[in-house]
Order: sequence, then C-alpha cells, then structure tokens
Amino acid sequence: MERDSLVIAPEVARRIKIVGLDVDGVLTDGGIYLGYADAKPTGLFQPSGAFAVPFELKRYDIQDGIGIAFLKRAGIRVAIVTGRVSESVKLRAKELGIDDVAQDPDAQKLQPFMAMLNRHDIARSDAAFLGDDFPDVPILRVVGLPVAVGNAVPEIRSICSLRLTQRGGFGAVREFAELLLKARGEWKSVTDGYVAERSTQSPRNDRKAKKGRD
Repeated sequence: MERDSLVIAPEVARRIKIVGLDVDGVLTDGGIYLGYADAKPTGLFQPSGAFAVPFELKRYDIQDGIGIAFLKRAGIRVAIVTGRVSESVKLRAKELGIDDVAQDPDAQKLQPFMAMLNRHDIARSDAAFLGDDFPDVPILRVVGLPVAVGNAVPEIRSICSLRLTQRGGFGAVREFAELLLKARGEWKSVTDGYVAERSTQSPRNDRKAKKGRD
C-alpha cells in the first residue's frame, strides 16, 4: 500500500537538519517579469543622458517567509539552490537570513547543494529538498526527504515521498514547514515562541509610545 503522501514519518522528520529550496516554481509561482527601466547616470565617469537597465522581478509569498522563520527557529538550516541568477534571489535570501545560496545559470544544482552539506557536515539522508521540475531531479534522488510542490510535473511527483497540495509561490513552503514541525512535535513550541517574541514591547517601541503620549 502506498504511504500517505501528505504525512512525514516522525523518525524521518526528526532527522532533517537542512531544507533546500528551489526558487522558480517553489518559492515563486514560476513566472518572471523581464524588462528594461530608464535610469540616469550618477557617477563622474558615466555617459550623459538616460540609459536602459535590465531588470527581473519575481513574486514571493509572505507566509512562506514565516514558514522559513519557523524552520530556522527549530534549528533547521535553510538553503536556496536555483538554476537562474537573479538579484531578486539575493535580496529575498538576505531578507530571510539565508546564508546558503547557490545560483547556477546552467541549472547545475547537485554539486553546490552537496558542497553545502559537506560544509555543514550534514548527511544526504538528513536533508530535505523542495522541487518542481527536471532540474531538481538530481538532488531529489539523493536526499532523505524529497518533496514535490503542488505544481510539480508528474515525473517529479512520482519520485517524491512527500507531495504537497499548495503550489509554489502560494504557500507550498509554509505547508511543508508546518507538516515537518508537527511531525517533529515542535510546531506548538515554535509558533508559541514566535508569537511571544512579538508580544513584549521592545525599548524602542516603549520610547515611541512615550513620545506619542507627550
């Protein structure tokens, strides 16, 4: 009998030390906006007049970001491995406090991910990875917990032990974080701690409140 594809065995969940994430189709909905924007030179040695600057925009999900914060709070490392190079990814990783980031223009993902595992002395069996398409196959084949997001192609879903219902860019990472932490028995303690940290006024907020009363 096939095991429930939305259940993580507690013994597997407790083993996970790092969660790897693809970007396009996992952290985002897979769409990108490419274009040019007019910009004015600011340096002494730049040409006069406006010039076109290429840009790439991606859409990220805020609840995914909170899910990543929950994983990190539980002591689980989070890594980004993508087959595109984008300033957007750097900005999002910095915002989320993710230090392990690999962007390969040829979608060669396995080697940089394995380098991350080696750097942190983590076994492949103690790693999870969320993917959606063929560039993710080499990693999904070697990790202990291969995960397909809701919009993953059939070939990806067929090789993953966990198949999510939510689509990339629309809560898939948050769904995974909740499933993993609940299977580890840590969901309540992590979320309670997260809320508690935001339920006490900081000195900065106290100063703002006092100033508002003056």
